[in-house]
Amino acid sequence: MSLKEQIEQDFVAARKEKNELVVSTLGMLKAAVTNAEIAGMRKGFTDEDVLKVIVSEVKKHKDSIAEYEKGERVDLASKEKQELEILAKYLPVQMSEEEIKKIAEEKIKELGVSGPSDFGKVMGAVMKAAAGRASGDAVGKIVKELLEKK
Repeated sequence: MSLKEQIEQDFVAARKEKNELVVSTLGMLKAAVTNAEIAGMRKGFTDEDVLKVIVSEVKKHKDSIAEYEKGERVDLASKEKQELEILAKYLPVQMSEEEIKKIAEEKIKELGVSGPSDFGKVMGAVMKAAAGRASGDAVGKIVKELLEKK
């Protein structure tokens, strides 16, 4: 079963159970996937394409949580956290810092990087290799640390 089909199946099940939070969260996710398909002007998104949309939505929720907490809106931050938990179920298991570091070191050697000025090159290569299993923040932190040692 594809990731998109799994989301649809879970959406239908949540509607039958009258679980409003899951229905609204998955409805929002389905709309984001459809909008991405339209923007790309193609049907039949692969699981990798759907995963990119989910990662994007997760990042939006994390940013919202930070803003709500800064504005002391605990109620809204709490709702965002609940939605984030629902979305996280569709993400692959996240990589450990050690795994990310290993990939980053390999990519630095592969690309023949000379220092911090090549951050973007390394970052892109590591993110592609991680394929949704690591956040940009975590990868950026590790890549920055490794390049500063060069």
